[in-house]
Amino acid sequence: MDFLTLFSVYLGFVVTAVALLCICSGRKESFLVRSGSGARQVLSFVVPTQLQRVTQKELHRLFHTRSCLFVGLHIALQAAVYGEYTWEVFVYCWELQFHLLLLLLPYLLLAGNMGCFVLCSRADPGIIIKSNHASLVKIYAYDGVLFQKGVVCPTCNMEKPARSKHCSFCNMCVHRFDHHCVWVNNCVGAFNAKYFFLYLCTLTAMAATIAAITAAFLTQVVLLSNMMQGSYIDDQGQERAVDILFLIQHLFLTFPRIVFMLGFVILLTLILGAYSCFHLYLALTNQTSNEWCKSRRHGCSRHLTVQPHDRQVVYKNIYSKGVWMNLKEIFKPLTVLERKKK
Repeated sequence: MDFLTLFSVYLGFVVTAVALLCICSGRKESFLVRSGSGARQVLSFVVPTQLQRVTQKELHRLFHTRSCLFVGLHIALQAAVYGEYTWEVFVYCWELQFHLLLLLLPYLLLAGNMGCFVLCSRADPGIIIKSNHASLVKIYAYDGVLFQKGVVCPTCNMEKPARSKHCSFCNMCVHRFDHHCVWVNNCVGAFNAKYFFLYLCTLTAMAATIAAITAAFLTQVVLLSNMMQGSYIDDQGQERAVDILFLIQHLFLTFPRIVFMLGFVILLTLILGAYSCFHLYLALTNQTSNEWCKSRRHGCSRHLTVQPHDRQVVYKNIYSKGVWMNLKEIFKPLTVLERKKK
């Protein structure tokens, strides 16, 4: 195997790892990251050391420091999708007399999404500093399992409030830490969780709306052309009725960019939809992504009990106060005064 082939294989692995890490949004303990680490160890035997060092340096810069790269990628992808939608799908649908309000809906969702994006990326997620440390410590009680009283952050040199975590990207402790999102280049914490949740919902709605309008346009083209009642000659010279596979191939050859965009936004809708549902579940149960991941190691139970030495401590979420109050806490974070009333 020559160096060029070896480099291509290694580059393909790196690109795949980057894509998987993007989905993980910085969660180091995920199964995908552990799998990637194992694969990297295998490749270390065949990949030149210098190439490994360069790759590790770039991956560390991307995934362990704050960077605007994914923000730029996020904007570029949105621009590409909306460019294709505007110059082709919108024009064709307008000629087919689609309702104007339906065609303008993706732009309205884009405006809302960009507003939530800016607020989430620019807002203070809940940075813990000396001036607000005393008040933030009083907001949440320590559960004794995920969050222990008296634990000091070695970097910030302050006691960690319950539900907080030190972010290695931003190099600071964050109140009610959820995760660091590379797409908004900011942590998601107590004070910007509502913006992140709305950002996810509008992004999912954008992808779903564009996918629905594009699919409706292609369906209309098929119906108007009566293509399904037609036939074609296959490679063996036999006449066959038009089937779904031929129809997709024909549409791809006729509208290649539109069909490619449709496949992309459908995939995006499924991924974002699942991720939005996960964050809705977290909001309704008053958990963060960080707490959900940690609680999987301890299991779940109705009661917080200390098991015998050969068993783990069983975890119970003590922060849940019912669906409505949990959801309200996302949009109106608790303060010290509200904590004392309870």
